[in-house]
Amino acid sequence: MTDVVFHEIAFLLLGAAAVGLLGAALRQPVIVSFIAVGIAAAAFFDSSAETREQIRFLAELGVALLLFLVGLKLDWRLVRTLGPVALATGLGQVVFTAGIGFFIGLALGLDWLTSLYVAVALTFSSTIIVVKLLSDKRELETLHGRIALGFLIVQDIVVVIAMVILSTIGIGVVEEQNGLSSLLTILASLAGVVLLLVLFVRYLADPLMARLARTPELLVIASIGWAATAAAIGDTIGLGKELGGLAAGVSIGSTPYRDMVSARLSALRDFLLLFFFLSIGASLDLSTLGQDFTRAIVFSLFVLIGNPFIVILIMAWMGYRARTGFLAGLTVAQISEFSLIFMAMGLSLGHVSQSAVGLVTLVGLVTIALSVYMITYSQQLYDWFRPLLRPFDFGSWRERVAENEEGKPAVDAIIFGLGRFGSQLLRRLDDSGYHVLGIDMDPQAIRRFAREGYQVRYGDVTEQEFWAELPLTQARWIVLSVPYGTILLTETDPRSGLLTAIRAHRFGGRVAITARDDQEARRLKEGGGVDLVLYPFDDAATSAAKQITDLDEELSSAKEAAKT
Repeated sequence: MTDVVFHEIAFLLLGAAAVGLLGAALRQPVIVSFIAVGIAAAAFFDSSAETREQIRFLAELGVALLLFLVGLKLDWRLVRTLGPVALATGLGQVVFTAGIGFFIGLALGLDWLTSLYVAVALTFSSTIIVVKLLSDKRELETLHGRIALGFLIVQDIVVVIAMVILSTIGIGVVEEQNGLSSLLTILASLAGVVLLLVLFVRYLADPLMARLARTPELLVIASIGWAATAAAIGDTIGLGKELGGLAAGVSIGSTPYRDMVSARLSALRDFLLLFFFLSIGASLDLSTLGQDFTRAIVFSLFVLIGNPFIVILIMAWMGYRARTGFLAGLTVAQISEFSLIFMAMGLSLGHVSQSAVGLVTLVGLVTIALSVYMITYSQQLYDWFRPLLRPFDFGSWRERVAENEEGKPAVDAIIFGLGRFGSQLLRRLDDSGYHVLGIDMDPQAIRRFAREGYQVRYGDVTEQEFWAELPLTQARWIVLSVPYGTILLTETDPRSGLLTAIRAHRFGGRVAITARDDQEARRLKEGGGVDLVLYPFDDAATSAAKQITDLDEELSSAKEAAKT
C-alpha cells in the first residue's frame, strides 16, 4: 500500500509540474494550475484513501507554514508609516466588500451564515501574487505599489482577527450547555498565548535565533519545527493549527533573521501548498458546478469591478490622483489563498457546506486568472479608462506630499559584507548622513550593529527570495565588501555571483567593489556594471601616508614660525 501512495503522489507531482508549465506560459500563478490539477485528478482518477490522507496531512502542514511566514513578515510599522491611506483603503475595501457581498449572497439564495462566510472570504487579496507581479514590473517601490502593499498588510491583519474570531466562535460545534465554558477556555488560551509571545519576543527570540543562525541549515530546520509545533499546540488548546503557525511567525518576526528564514522557507511553502490546492480542487462537487458557476460569475464581477472602484473612490477623496487610485485598486481585484483557508476552517467547524467552499474556489480561479492580466497590463488599462476616471481627479495635494516624501529614499547605500572594511565604511557613510543598509551572514556582527542602531539584515544573497526583499529601487549605491571565501562556502568568488545577481535584478544605481589588486579588479569588472573599485589596503596606506605627511608639514610650519 505504501508503494501505491508513493506512485499516486509521484504522478500528481508530475502532473502539477506539467500543468504549471502551461500556466506559466499563460502568465498564471501556480495556484490556478494546482487547483486545476486537483479537479482533474478527482474527475479522472480514483486515488486511494491512504493517498488522500497523506495529501491532507501535507496540506495542513503547508497551511501552518504559510501562516508562519505571514506572521514572520507581518510588518505593523509599514501600516503606521503609510498612515491614513493604508488604513482607510484597507479597512474601507474590507467593509465595502464584506457588506455588499453579504447582501449579494442573500440575493443569490445563500443562507445568512454562508453569505457571511463568503463575503468575508472575498475581502482577502493575495499578497504573494500582488508582490510578485509588482516586483516583476519594478513597481513595488512606486507610490501606488507602496500604498497597495500597505493595505494588503491591513488585510493580513484582518485575516488574523477573522481567524481569531472564527476559532473563538468555533465552540458552536460543541454542546450548547458547554458553550460558555468552552468560550472561557478559548479566551484563556488566547490570553496565555499572547503573554508567552510577549515574553518570548522580549527575552528569548534574539539570543536563540542568533545561536541558531551560526548554522543556517539548523536555522531552517528549527523554524520548520517551531512552526509545526506551535500549530500542534494551537490545535490542542483549541485555537487551531492556523493560529498556532501564525503565532510562531510573529514570535520571531522582530528578529534580524526573519528575511533569511522567509527566503529559505519560501520554496518549501510553495511545495506544501501544492497539496492544499490539490485537496481544494479535488473537493469541488462537479455535479453542482452549473449553479455554483452562475453565482461564481456574479461574485467574480463584484470582486473584479467593485473592489478597485472603492479603492479609487477612497483614494480620490483623500487627495490622490485617479491614476494612482486605479493602479493601486487593480491589486485587490482577486481573492487570496487565505480565502480558501478561511472557508476550509468554516467547513471543519460545520458552519458552511462543501458547496460553499467550491463556490469560493471558483471565484478564486476566475478572479486570480483575470487579475494577473489586469495588473500586468495596468498601464494600458489606465489609458483605456482614463476618460471615465477624470471625474475622480478631485485633487492631488496629498499625492504631491507623498511624492516629495518618496523622493527621500529610506536607503541610500547597501553594503554586502560587514568585515573590518565594510563595517568602517558603514559607520563613515552613516556619519556623512547616508541611510545605509548592511548585510552579512555573521549573526554576531548583525547583533552588534543592530544594538548600535544601524540598519542591518542577516541573509544569504544566493537566495532569490532574499533579493526580492532588498530596496534596490531606492538605493543609489551597492558596495560589495565581501572578501574572497568569507561569506559563501563555495569555490567561486562570491563577488562574481553578487555582480551577476545585481545585473539580473537590473539595479539602476552605481556599484562599488573591493579588490586586493588591479588584476583582481579587472577580473571582477569583466561582465561590466562596476563603477568604482576600492582598494582597502592601498586606500588605508594612502590615507595613513597623507596623515603622516600632513602632520610633518604642520610641524615644519610650526618650527618655521617659531624661528621667526
